[in-house]
Amino acid sequence: MIKDNLALYLVTDRGLSLGRDLETVVMQAVRGGVTLVQLREKSIDTREFIALGLRLKAALAGSGVPLLINDRVDVALAVDADGVHIGQSDMPYEMARRLLGPDKIIGLSVETMDEVRQANDLDVDYVAVSPVFATHTKTDTLTPFGYEGLERACELTRHPVCCIGGMNADTVGRAIACGSDGAAVVSAIVSAPDPYIASKNLKMIIDNELDKRRLG
Repeated sequence: MIKDNLALYLVTDRGLSLGRDLETVVMQAVRGGVTLVQLREKSIDTREFIALGLRLKAALAGSGVPLLINDRVDVALAVDADGVHIGQSDMPYEMARRLLGPDKIIGLSVETMDEVRQANDLDVDYVAVSPVFATHTKTDTLTPFGYEGLERACELTRHPVCCIGGMNADTVGRAIACGSDGAAVVSAIVSAPDPYIASKNLKMIIDNELDKRRLG
């Protein structure tokens, strides 16, 4: 079930990875508890994107951690990734679903309350409430939701929710307490001195909050 995979969602950024190899950072994070990986690349050509996707898919094989591709349905198809994550200005959901088929994961970014409501008419697998807080890793978003906005978005949506934007050890616990099923993290993992330790600490915080919710 995709909700379980949303708990600690790693979004890659090679530019913030301190010069370390992509697979090394990702696999350290997976050992630490990452449950979903999104390969995000904004400035490379299609051939290189596919090559990276194939390498990362091979590295993740057998881990049980799904691989999503950011934006590029063609790349997801080429590497047979587990799905895609699309934004409001990317390929429309209906078209992406038609191309990928019924069994692939499709996540959708929502940046306003209106977009949260509109997404209720779509059979996306999850929505990413973006951003909770402003962040230098993604500057093309609208006004941050903050904790109160995130909580309202979680109440409005019928879909599983992950939150993104400023998620780190200081913010992720409260974000999960707002109703999010998981948190998408970039720099707090890929720029950490030890991605394994950073992921382990984040996963512990997230699991504690999810356990509180289950216990009522």
